[in-house]
Order: sequence, then structure tokens, then C-alpha cells
Amino acid sequence: MSVVTNTTTIGAIEAPSRRNTELALLIFAVAIPVFAYANVGLAMTGSLPSGMLGYGLGLGLMAGVAHLVVRKFARYADPLLLPLATLLNGLGIVLIWRLDQSPRLISQAKGLYGSFSPSAPHQLMFSALGVALFVGVLLLIKDHRVLQRYTYISMVVAMLLLITPMFFPAKFGARIWITIPGLGSIQPGEFVKIILAVFFAGYLMVKRDALALASRRFMGIYLPRGRDLGPILVVWAMSILILVFETDLGTSLLFFGLFVIMLYVATERTSWIVFGLLMSAVGAVGVASFESHVQARVTAWMDPFACYKTSGACEQIGNAILSFGSGGTLGTGLGQGNSDLIGFAANADFILSTVGEELGLAGMMALLLIYGLIVERGVRTALAARDPFGKLLAIGLSGAFALQVFVVAGGVMGLIPLTGMTMPFLAAGGSSVIANWALIGILIRISDTARRPAPAPAPSPDAEMTQVVRP
Repeated sequence: MSVVTNTTTIGAIEAPSRRNTELALLIFAVAIPVFAYANVGLAMTGSLPSGMLGYGLGLGLMAGVAHLVVRKFARYADPLLLPLATLLNGLGIVLIWRLDQSPRLISQAKGLYGSFSPSAPHQLMFSALGVALFVGVLLLIKDHRVLQRYTYISMVVAMLLLITPMFFPAKFGARIWITIPGLGSIQPGEFVKIILAVFFAGYLMVKRDALALASRRFMGIYLPRGRDLGPILVVWAMSILILVFETDLGTSLLFFGLFVIMLYVATERTSWIVFGLLMSAVGAVGVASFESHVQARVTAWMDPFACYKTSGACEQIGNAILSFGSGGTLGTGLGQGNSDLIGFAANADFILSTVGEELGLAGMMALLLIYGLIVERGVRTALAARDPFGKLLAIGLSGAFALQVFVVAGGVMGLIPLTGMTMPFLAAGGSSVIANWALIGILIRISDTARRPAPAPAPSPDAEMTQVVRP
């Protein structure tokens, strides 16, 4: 009798990495802005712009480097986040370059500053720095859970960054910039949203059970215990102080809103949302009653055309509303609008009005859909994360991104008072584009960990099958 033994190894089926899908989407994410660049040049001068080739190569190089790093160091990451961020960044540079060609803005800049410096080359440089930081995040942070070690350090760093602008002169009525000689201005609030998300995720992961306890139920809402209101009261007070001393409505809303979102996700208590909304309303009304800068923005929001000729805030929001109206459904076409009438803020928080006028309602809906997809992929990453810290961090970063889009778009469209924040990836601003590339990098790292297949278990004795063959 002879015995023949066949051994088969039972292992996990490797999940698809979807990197080829990401590469195909990146090709479209680069081609669309290049086509838009050519469209602007043909509309404004009747010929293809001379810098189109350089712009396309630069954007393609940044996208290619980012893709290779993701393919090598985060091969199971979400395949949509990088193409969506690249598309927004590329379109933002095109819109900024389009506004750089406006004779109105050139003459206005020369009248205010004595010279004109185009913003598009600076934005392209800042975008390259943002992609470099994106690469650094993926190379240095091998596992997002390492950030949990720096929970309280991140709180200290965030507080220092929020306080520092108070010691620098105000610009356009707000103290939100740090001026560094030779390097220009930095807006630390853009980086604070990421650092605070790390702190809140680490803090709430430890304290969520205590915060979820309720002492009584009132009208169907579980009311938190008095001693558990401490964290939300502290954050509320800090957001009010930021609003008072720095007159920064946007950062204040973002700061407090981020905490309430993460608190609700951690505890699953609707009462925290109710308390958060009530405290936000009380704080905003209280500050608006004595802070002139906030009062001006509230007045412009309530009726921009009533003070159109006397207030700069009313003139800006009024021109933005007119630009949205003149765009109609399909828009006037890239390079053929008049949103540059808004002035120096046309390429910053009011760049959305250029989209509304030149691409119309259809273009606005497409742009907001892209932002919505980034938020949706971030939330999906949070749902797929296997650890509580990763879940809270992903939902915090996605919530901060969504809040920033809402407060900027809502302010420009007249739905809420204007905040002065920048539209992520789209508006001119080095701090914003660099910080948001770092945010995308952290989300990609969390999604890679969440989607990565678990290691195959060691073969068990049952995996060996023995077959007996008789002569």
C-alpha cells in the first residue's frame, strides 16, 4: 500500500487595491482642468494660452508623484480621494489664473498696493508644497493610531496656533494671520482643524462612556449630567473668545461645530446636538450685539442691497448674488463673466461666484457634488475603520471639511453671514491648500488601514488532506 499526501494552504483572498482605477480617474482629473485652461484662453484672447503646456505638465507631475506614493505605501486606500482633490486643485488654479487676466483686478491691485502680482503661479507653488506634505504624511505615518499618543500635545499646539494671531495686526477686519518676514502670511486656523480633530478623537475615545450617560429624559431627549457639560462649555467659551478677540467668525464656527459633531458620533446622544445649536445661537447673538465687524457681516447678510453703496461687506455679497443670477443654468462660459467686479476677494472666498456665473447652476451643482463625494468617502472610511480612534478621526476630518465648505458656500450665496474662510482647494491661499492636502493624506492612510486585508491565519491540521491509494 502506498500513501500519497497532498497539502493545500488555506489563505485569505487578497482584496483588490483599486490603484489602476485611481490612475484612470487621475488622468481625467488632470485633463479636465487643462481643457478648462484652454477654454479660458480661447474665450479671453482667441488663442490657446502659452502656459497651458507647462500647467498641464506641472499638474500631471504632482498627480503622478502622489499616485506612485499611494501605490507603494497605501495600496489599499480609497481610490477616489486623490483624484477628487486633484480635480478641485486643478480647477482652482485655472479660475485664479482667469481672474489674474482681469484688467479690473490688475488696476485695483495697482491702486491698493502699487503693483500687481498674479496669484496663479503662487497657487501652483503652494499646491506642490501641499502634495509634498501629502507625501510626507504617507511616508511618516505608517499607522494612524500613532497619532493617539499626541492627544494632549495636539491640544496645546492647537491653542498656541489659535492664540498667536492675536499679537499680529488685523487684516480686512480679522486677526487670523501670522506674518513671517520674507515668507508672507500664514493662516494657522487651517492647520488647527486637523490638530483639533486629533485631540478630540483621542479625548472622546477615552471619555465617551462618561459623556454618553444621561441623568434624566426631557421631551424625548436625554439630558447630559451637569458635570459632563464641562467639555462642551469649555469649547464653547474658547470659540466665543476666538470670535471676540480675533473677530474670526469662520474659525469659531468650525471649531465648535467640529467638536459637537465628534461628540455626537462618540456618544450617539441627540441632546449634544441640541445643546450645541442652542449655545452657538446664544454666542453668535451675544457677540454680534457689540462687535462691529460681526455686525457689519450680519447686516450685509440680512439685506445686502440696503447698504450696497455705503458698506464694503454689502457691496461684495451684493455683487456675488448678482453674479449667481447672471450665470443662469449653464453659465456665461469660462472667461466671459464679470465676477471680478467683487474686487480683491474674487479669487479668495468669493471665487465660488465665478463658478456660479461662468459655469451656471449646472457647474455649481457639479462642484458641490465633488465636495460631497470627498465627504462621503471620508465618512465611508470612518465606517470601515476597525479602531475607535480611526473612526472618530476620520469622521472629524470629514466633518471639518464639510463644515468649511458649508460656511464658505453659505456665506457667498447669502444663506448665512459671511465668514471670510477659503473654499478648500479652490480659493487662493497657501495655508488652505497645504492643510487640505495633509487632511486628504490622513484620510488615505486611515482608509488604507481599514481596507487592508487581515493577515492569513497559520495553516491548521485540518488543512492537510491525506489520500490513501491501494494497489
